[in-house]
Amino acid sequence: MKSITINGSQRESVGKKATKALRNAGQVPCVLYGGDKPVHFTADELAFSKLVYTPNAHTVVIALENGDTFSAIMQDIQFHPVTEKILHIDFYQLFEDKPIMMEIPVHFVGNSKGVKAGGVLRKNSRRLRVKALPKNLPDFIEVDITPLKIGNKLYVTALENDAYKIMHPDNTVVCQIKRARAAMAIAAEEDDEETEDVEGTEGGETPEVAAEAQE
Repeated sequence: MKSITINGSQRESVGKKATKALRNAGQVPCVLYGGDKPVHFTADELAFSKLVYTPNAHTVVIALENGDTFSAIMQDIQFHPVTEKILHIDFYQLFEDKPIMMEIPVHFVGNSKGVKAGGVLRKNSRRLRVKALPKNLPDFIEVDITPLKIGNKLYVTALENDAYKIMHPDNTVVCQIKRARAAMAIAAEEDDEETEDVEGTEGGETPEVAAEAQE
């Protein structure tokens, strides 16, 4: 998995006044969990743009001014409800020998047979939570929709992989091919017309028979 380096400074004061002053200066207060003790640090808000404002998944290398470096993943983020500025970020430290859970984006590839036949691809799961050692975390999970026909569903069990474990129930639908609404409406209209034709002839004479009877 690709990694992004965040250059930061360790902070000693974690009070409200100090935190407010940091935010006013364009800094984001952060905490790194998972080690022997939490590590409080700050980094420039612009440093998180490639990590936060992207659909891709990344690990992070936190490089502090004192020379300490940590490998981590973003665990939680808080935004201001009005300005949407980043208020706080929590990270979780990674260790090579310890599995970690992380949400990974799903990439859909291929041309579905069902879509070619007029169906519509419905993406039920755009991200999946997986558990793996840090070195086995994928950048994304690729899903080939080529063989799917109208009415078919693809479940997470079809994406099993030895490198990581998908942490969802077996009946979780990743995607499906549904009949287009327009096609469903046309089919319904045709059914109605067939029903009306049947009702018009039941219990009575056909036009040809009626004409012969009058003669």
